[in-house]
Amino acid sequence: MIKMKISTKGRYGLKAMMDLAIYSYGEPLNLKSIAERQKVSEKYLEHIFSALKKAGLIKSIKGTQGGYILAKAAADTTVGNVIRALEGDLAVAEKASGEEGDADILEQCINENVYEKIDKGINQLLDSITLENLQQEYKKMNNNTDYMFYI
Repeated sequence: MIKMKISTKGRYGLKAMMDLAIYSYGEPLNLKSIAERQKVSEKYLEHIFSALKKAGLIKSIKGTQGGYILAKAAADTTVGNVIRALEGDLAVAEKASGEEGDADILEQCINENVYEKIDKGINQLLDSITLENLQQEYKKMNNNTDYMFYI
């Protein structure tokens, strides 16, 4: 069975980016508040935010009112941007080293007609989902959990 797993770093990074999209309201959020809401250590989140900042997905604001904000609008940041910033290129299989003869041609055939097509499909899917899309879905789901009590 081929398994492509997104690491804890990728999952927490996506949750932290969503936290920024949902709770920042254009104002910087401090790491502590994000860490508390997402139930992750501040130290681990610092490591994640370092990679996200390096990739140009978030900005840090210095000072007492400082923190982190999205570098671009939620509509312009895709899940693919976030996952690749934290995980690197996504691939379901390692590229085989060059073998000789028929084995090499067979491997190339499988790579081009199976693995590369799976990789392309995964990347297209992740690039089609923006933080704004997820934010809207979150709001819909969150509204469904609000209960109305009548007396």
